[in-house]
Amino acid sequence: MWNKFNLCNLWLALVLVLLSGCSPKQADGVLVLSDAPSYGATLSQDAGMALISTESGGVELWQLSPKTLKHRWQHGPTSNESIALALSDNGVYAASLSRDSVALWRIDDGSQVGLWSLPSAGQALALSDGGGLLIGLADGSVMSLVAGQTKLIRFLGHSEKVNSVALSADGKLALSGGNDYQAILWQADTGQPLQTLQFDARVLAVALSSNGELAFAADAKADARIFASQSGKVISELRIKQRTMTFSAARFSHNNAALLTGTPFREVLRWQTKDGKVTGRWQVSLSNRPQNKGAVVYSVAETGLPQTPVASISSSGRVEYWSTR
Repeated sequence: MWNKFNLCNLWLALVLVLLSGCSPKQADGVLVLSDAPSYGATLSQDAGMALISTESGGVELWQLSPKTLKHRWQHGPTSNESIALALSDNGVYAASLSRDSVALWRIDDGSQVGLWSLPSAGQALALSDGGGLLIGLADGSVMSLVAGQTKLIRFLGHSEKVNSVALSADGKLALSGGNDYQAILWQADTGQPLQTLQFDARVLAVALSSNGELAFAADAKADARIFASQSGKVISELRIKQRTMTFSAARFSHNNAALLTGTPFREVLRWQTKDGKVTGRWQVSLSNRPQNKGAVVYSVAETGLPQTPVASISSSGRVEYWSTR
């Protein structure tokens, strides 16, 4: 018969195994783009490029394999402090948003398509394959514009600050979430509302699949839903076990079977679309600066690589690659 000492050791070992199984995994590969503080960053749809805004370098577009600086842009005449960045899914356009303006560039030659002033403080940004821009504003409105066209849509469906916006690749569907506890799906070219989801807290994150078939919205607590764009029917709710979880990034996988998310607290997660179950959980690293106590996950994407199918970029200035082992 085992004595109490052996039983305690067995119990401690089991606890350690359980804890190690639940803890986030470390990255299988790390690419450092900057050690300077970053205001925002995003990955391309295939994780082949990264757009990052830093204190020292302005807006930088990096090719990741091999690591090559393609372009360095100045957002505006006086400031590099871009708070949000976007890359079109087809890899043709890049955009950056500051509090008072939005800029659009062509990736092939680095030329600036335009720089537009905003009527209210910019909060969120999305970009379509055709260069269509969606800008969420602090006054509760959303601007929808296409470079080279005079038509400008200003969506007024929200009554408070807009925190997050998303745009389908073809630029037809727009999704916005705000402090008015609403996520609204609407037609980007007309401003016509299509679906409205009501939440019990501020909606902080939204996402649309590239083909516009699926939508995601999450509030400031633990209510996170995946729904069908056409019908508004909720497909699944993310199985969040803690009382609160907020998201700083969200993107559907290429086949819409999964949703990748990032949090302001270093976590990268992958969820099954059909049932909201977590199938992967990782933790991004910190920068070498001792004053940086945390890291915000700015963007997540699929790489198409069998060994490391998931990539992320965070406020630490690092692109990290994750395996599913």
